[in-house]
Amino acid sequence: MDLAEKLKILSDAAKYDVSCSSSGSKRKNTTGGVGNAAASGICHSWTEDGRCVSLLKILFSNCCCYDCAYCVNRTSNDIPRATFTPQEVADLTINFYRRNYIEGLFLSSAIIKNCDYTMEMLLNTVKIIRKVHRFNGYIHLKAIPGADFKLIAEAGKYVDRMSANIELPSDGGLKLLAPQKKQTDILGSMERISERITVYKEDRKLTNKTVPFVPAGQSTQLIVGATPDHDLKILQLSENLYRNYQLKRVYYSAYVPVSNDPKLPMLKAPPLVRENRLYQADWLLRFYGFSAQELLDNNNPNFDLQLDPKSNWALRNLHLFPLEVNRVDYELLLRVPGIGVISAKRIVAARRFAALSYEDLKKIGVVLKRARYFITCRGKYYGEVPFKEHTIRQRIISPQPSVEQLTMFDGLGYKN
Repeated sequence: MDLAEKLKILSDAAKYDVSCSSSGSKRKNTTGGVGNAAASGICHSWTEDGRCVSLLKILFSNCCCYDCAYCVNRTSNDIPRATFTPQEVADLTINFYRRNYIEGLFLSSAIIKNCDYTMEMLLNTVKIIRKVHRFNGYIHLKAIPGADFKLIAEAGKYVDRMSANIELPSDGGLKLLAPQKKQTDILGSMERISERITVYKEDRKLTNKTVPFVPAGQSTQLIVGATPDHDLKILQLSENLYRNYQLKRVYYSAYVPVSNDPKLPMLKAPPLVRENRLYQADWLLRFYGFSAQELLDNNNPNFDLQLDPKSNWALRNLHLFPLEVNRVDYELLLRVPGIGVISAKRIVAARRFAALSYEDLKKIGVVLKRARYFITCRGKYYGEVPFKEHTIRQRIISPQPSVEQLTMFDGLGYKN
């Protein structure tokens, strides 16, 4: 099989992995080297199928010895198979970079033979790219949970970001759909990567000559909709990962029906709206001070698909509203639907000089079509509907139709 055919197979096989965005890192070019991984050198372009086009996104191999029911590369699936050599991946990366096709590499792999062998092949690849070709661009490598951690730790010295995909939110889901994977192996690898990142950060405070270890952090991916796990369980898992494993990002991937396995749900299309709600909630966990238990509970374990999570929370806690924007604390401002981090900071800064008007909020960037139902401004409520859950909910879900501006000739029988 020639290299072009391998590339076609293994780049197509990688498109289901969404956790390849980069946040850049500080790896600089060296004398005689090529590329750098400064934040400005990596753009974040996404195709419709979720592929990050600024990186060469490929699998090392799709010859998998595992038989995960939800995976297109499972061993029982009859698809074309291919495997690169480390040298082939290194040559592709450098040649694509020199042609300005890419700015970095995202490399993952199916499990070839066993975890240790696969991780060793990935390690050899990034070593060739870094040491032989002296490439200093961005590299995101998938760690193989269950592999000897010495191999993972060695690879971490050569890459900018590393991720270990949890895939399914519960151990029960893994046992049902991916019995050869263990959540303890995955979380164990993530924990040890997190510990090494902490050591690297501490050592770096003492000397700049510290050998980098995954300087752009680690991430993971969760598949949504392949198992009956509720949004609450998924969000609690994400919260735990951010808190205890210092993850940079958790990516959510709507399950794409690629198999007729009876253990999988019968879906006509990926649950993209649910995926979007989880991303919105994830944002609230990381930047707005919410907890998973606040956004959902055992009585409401899934997000309302018609409402964004913040509006949904506000309607369930209507006794806290309306809030007077000229007096309320910053932390509560962040909880008002339609007010983001930037607009909340602007409100706090501007109201030191004068009380803000409703018109001022528009200029600051507040999304008033949602915020108006949850605030007062100079003591006045601008919601224009009774302050009740069902009326506000109806307005948010079905906003008023736009009003057409009439001209002075409308209704008089004149035609343009």
